[in-house]
Amino acid sequence: MGECNLDHSLEDVLKKLEDQKAYLPADLAEAMQAFLQQQSVDQATLNHAFHLLKKYDLATKEEQDERNESIKKMLKL
Repeated sequence: MGECNLDHSLEDVLKKLEDQKAYLPADLAEAMQAFLQQQSVDQATLNHAFHLLKKYDLATKEEQDERNESIKKMLKL
């Protein structure tokens, strides 16, 4: 999963979450939605969240599991 130098807005991340919601475990999708809407999220976290969600549906099961763990760490679950 390559990183890019673009800054992603909260709206970008929320849209990407909505696009990938059907592929994420429901509890993680809900927790991420709540996290993004209730927190003052810094730019680095927004960028990290965007890249964890980007092409999630196309990732292998192992890659999805790794991303799920990263999401849990980010959300402190």
